[in-house]
Parts: sequence; C-alpha cells; structure tokens
Amino acid sequence: MTALQAPAAPLSLGVDTGGTFTDAVLYAEGRGVVAKAKALTTRHDLAVGIAGAVDAVLAEAGVPAAAIGLVSMSTTLATNALVEGVGGRVALVMIGFGEADLARDGLGAALGGDPVVFLPGGHDVYGNETPLDLAPLEAALPDLAGAVSAFAVCAYFAVRNPAHENAARGLIRRATGLPATASHELSSQLGGPRRALTTLLNARLVGLVDRLVAATEGFLAARGIAAPLMMVRGDGALVSAAFARRRPIETILSGPAASLVGARHLTGLDAALVSDIGGTTTDVAMLDGGRPRLDPEGATVGGHRTMVEAVAMRTFGLGGDSEVALETAGLVRGLLLGPRRLVPLALVGHQHGAAVRETLERQARAAMPTRLDGRFALRTGVSERLSSGLTPAEARLYALLGDAPVPLDRLLDGGARPATLDRLVARGLAQIAGFTPTDAAHVLGLQTTWDAAAARLGATLFARRRDARGLAVADDAAAISRRVLDALQRRSAEALVETAFAEDGLDPRHAGHPLVARALDGRAGVARLALALDRPVVGLGASAALHYRGLGARLGTDCVLPPDADVANALGAVVGRVSIRREARVVEPQEGRFRASAGAAVADFSDENAALDWAESELSRQVADEARAAGGEALEVAVDRDVRAVTVEGSRRFVEAVIGATASGRPRFAVAAGALDRSAN
Repeated sequence: MTALQAPAAPLSLGVDTGGTFTDAVLYAEGRGVVAKAKALTTRHDLAVGIAGAVDAVLAEAGVPAAAIGLVSMSTTLATNALVEGVGGRVALVMIGFGEADLARDGLGAALGGDPVVFLPGGHDVYGNETPLDLAPLEAALPDLAGAVSAFAVCAYFAVRNPAHENAARGLIRRATGLPATASHELSSQLGGPRRALTTLLNARLVGLVDRLVAATEGFLAARGIAAPLMMVRGDGALVSAAFARRRPIETILSGPAASLVGARHLTGLDAALVSDIGGTTTDVAMLDGGRPRLDPEGATVGGHRTMVEAVAMRTFGLGGDSEVALETAGLVRGLLLGPRRLVPLALVGHQHGAAVRETLERQARAAMPTRLDGRFALRTGVSERLSSGLTPAEARLYALLGDAPVPLDRLLDGGARPATLDRLVARGLAQIAGFTPTDAAHVLGLQTTWDAAAARLGATLFARRRDARGLAVADDAAAISRRVLDALQRRSAEALVETAFAEDGLDPRHAGHPLVARALDGRAGVARLALALDRPVVGLGASAALHYRGLGARLGTDCVLPPDADVANALGAVVGRVSIRREARVVEPQEGRFRASAGAAVADFSDENAALDWAESELSRQVADEARAAGGEALEVAVDRDVRAVTVEGSRRFVEAVIGATASGRPRFAVAAGALDRSAN
C-alpha cells in the first residue's frame, strides 16, 4: 500500500446458525459483501459449526484476523431451547404474589417442578410499598444454591418501583454467587405473572447462552480476532455479548430478525413480505417503513407468550430438507411436505459414500417397494448424558445406532417399532435420513452440492411406491422430483397468502380454501380467479433462487431474489444498529403530588411539568448509558410523551403519562483493525 492509500473501513464478520447451515460473511462499509461461506450446523455443539464457517470465509477472503473490527452473530439457540424445553433449573422468587398467580399466563406450566419462594412485599400502582420480608428467602438460599443454576425475581408492580426486586436480587447474589434476573430489567409492562414467566425463561437460558458466548469468544481469541462480539436481538437490534449473557431471552427469534434487517439492506425496500426458506422451516414476516414489524403482544416461542419485543413472524415447517410423504386419504395420493426435517440422502451419501448407495441399490433391486425404502437412522452426536431415562425398548434401539446411517429395513426388522424410533428423534438423540426437496434438486441438476447418485436412487425408490389404485406414484426419478419442487413452491405461496390474510385480520386458514387454491394454481374455468399481493415478496435463503422462481406469478406481485440472499441472516447481523428503548411513567397518587418512576429511580414533584421533565431527562440518561453498555456509539436519543388526562366538569384532571426514550447508534468497532484495501494492491 502506498503512502497515498488509506486503510479501508474495517471488516465486519457476521455469523448465523441455522437449522442446516451456519453462515459467515465478511462485510465492509462501502464495499459490501467481501466474502461468504457456509458450514454444516453442528447441533450438539454450535461452536464447531461456527468455527468451520469462519475459517472458510477467512480463507476465501484471504485477509488477516486483524482486519476484523466487529463480530456479530444471530443464533437459534434461545429459540430452540424454549421450543424443546431445554434449560437450567431455576428458582422463582415471587414478591407480593400468591399461589393462585401461578395459574395465570402459563406460569405454573412453565415452572414445572422448579422451586418457587413467595415473599411478603411489593408495591401498589403508585409505587407505595408493602413491607418486604426477606427472611424466608434467606432461609431457603443454602439449599437452593446447590439445586438450581439461576434465580428469577418478580415483585408486584416492580415496574413502578423496583426496590424490592433489587433487594432480593442483591441478597441472592451475595449469598450464592449465582445469576439472578429481576423482572423490571426485561420489561416495563404491567402484568406480573407474564413478567414473571419472561423472567423465569430468561434465567433458564442464562447458562446456555453463556456457554455459546464463551465458546465463540474462545474460538475468536484462538484465531487472533480481537474485535467486539455482538448478538442480534429478536427485534433486529444489536447488543453486546455481555448484554446478551444477562438477558438471553431477548435473543429469541434472533435469526428471523436478522434476515429482515438483511433483506432491507439488500433491497432498499420499505414495504415487503420477506420469506426466508431454510432447511427446516420457512419464516415469513413483514417489512413496514423499512423496519421489521414487531409483535405488539410479545413474542410467543415454545407455547410461551413472553413480554419480549420481537419480530411478528409466522413459521412453517417447510424447507429444503422437509420430509416428503404420501397423503394417505383419497384414491389419488398427493404429496405432503414437512413439518419434520430429514437428513437429505444426497448429504448422507456424500458423508458416508458407497455404503449408502449400495443399500439404496439393494432396495431398488427388490421386487416390491416398502415404506422403509430409502430411509436411514443415525445418532445426532449429542452428549451421552442426554440419553438417560430411556425405556428398555428405546435403549436397545439406541444402542444399535451409530454415527453411520443404518437402513430402516434392517434396523426395524427385529421387532423394534417405528414409534420407538420416533421417540428417540423427538428427544434429539436420533435423526432420520430420507428423500427431500434437496434430493429432488440434485436429481434435476439444480443443486450439485452433494451426492446426486444417492439422491437419484432415493427418488427412484419413492417414485415406485404405490397409490391406493396400485399404480406407481411417478414414472421415474425426474418426474417425482419435478412434482416435489412444484409442491414446495405451491406450499410457499400458500404460506405467504396465509401471512397476508393474518395481517389483514382475516382467518389465515382461508388460505387453504379451494377458491384460493384455484387462483394460486392458475387453473382455467368459466370463472377466472386471480389473487395478488399489494407489495413485493423478498426471497431469502440458500435455496430461494431455486424454489422461488415463478413464485411472483402465482401471487400477482414481484418476487425479489437479491444477490447474497443466501447469507442475508449473517449480513443482517452486521449491518444492524444498537437500539435500546425504555419507558418511564408519571402518576398522581394524591392530588397535587406527581410521582415519576424511570427504572430504579423514583421522585415526587408538586408540579406536573416538573415531573415530566425529570422523567424525560432521567430516562434519556438511562437509555444512553444502557446503549453504550450494549456496545453502541455515536448515539442518538429520541423521546416521546403520551400524557393522558380527562375533563371533569370543565376542569382538566391528570391521569397518567408514559414517556418513551430510544437510544440508537452504530456498533463499536475495534480501535485498531488492520483492514487493507486489497483492491488497491
């Protein structure tokens, strides 16, 4: 580099862990995507897949580790943990609540067998306290310290005065040294039981996210990458890894949020339906005003309605690795896709070679097809300790499995039942390999990533299966593969219509109505039916260019397939901004006395405007401090007021005021990142 050539902007490294692939992308402001790479997601240890993707993208770019000034990741870890019921054992401390409150908002069901401690205390709507008694908690802590991994603390009306939560949390940390989450840290909304639920789930996730962050930081340090590590929240904003460690619940729906941020960056569109197709699921969400549409009721994950702000998203069990099955009802069998994910035959053929193809060839030589043809089982690779508690039948079947795929026609011929295998799959101990849309694409030459020969054999076995009339399902491997890919696109269109109907307040189930089906299929008739969306569709995901070709014509709109759509999630992880929003409230507990509460700060005033000004100033300071702690710089703070008053007999009466403040800024880069403008070399 000559003296006149200045260093380029430092590189950002974005990482996204999906169900099938972990993506990595190197991005530079003004240059765009510098390099991108993929590695298979290692579900038993996400850090292994992350390492593979990052090493690959660095090799692709040919840049030194010192060139990276920021690392940011989106992850499915928190979402998957809540869906699968995985997490640490937590003690819930309820201040001012009673046993009956556990029956509200699914709190008792989420608690399961975890311990709960009830304490006298809490506050009223104006922030006035009921005396707190910490003695029952102090007596319980010695036993709880060895029985739980974290604590969750929720006090009655803590959003109006968090003093009792702070006192209990302080005692827990001093006595046990364990993580303790207070509900007012996560939400300023009223509704104690749901706030307690959110806090409980957060505490349950602390250990999981902490291990992921620690493993990622260790990997980055080993590679010499000395850059801040950020994570994507469920609303698309970035926060530091340290922030996410304390509040992991806010990373639920991190991946879909990152995809929306990436879609906006790649297309510049302000309004769109964004459909992100992966190996396991398709996530559909809205862009409005250039921002992800958030769920006003709070994110629902794993059947739990939380108070976490996250993208409003509909998830469908539809992807490139969806199970292909035959519909059993009716004389003419149609194709069913998903919701279960299978390992594609092309992938197991690629990984395990001739043994897989020889089994498929043996099955193809048999005179009669069976329902087990083209199917294998293998272990997922999780720790052996997770296999505890198996029934004798499950343990016997599990012992027959290994890292290499075992054909089901051999595995289940000794009396083992398919239901037993299904239970091992449900527990995450085993996975099934079989014919998928990914295999269909390999058969037709539309994908060439893995073993096309294994895919073709699997398609041939599926095509010769019989319908209710005794006829083969399809003429050959190519014919069934075309039908599978057409079915995937057709179901994708229906998912988008279902989302559009839900946005319009219509029953989303009407997306399956015969009239809608006729419009989507473009079938001719005396009555000509058409359906059109009012905004474009943005297709994201590694296979979007394959599966969404022609999708726009079905939906009467444009289907935008931007460059780098295959790594939009990873890109969204680095082009986002740090953003923190909090609320303060002003109430009038007595006539002429105005009480303002902003976070842990509470103050009384004799003048309404003075209370409002103090709340605005204090809240602005707090969100700016929190945004800096979350990794942001060059912050901007925006404030809004909602003053609620009524007129009684011609006289104005103050009711309540809600002040909102949002601090946002760009993420902080490493101070010295030796990025070089390689284009000038």
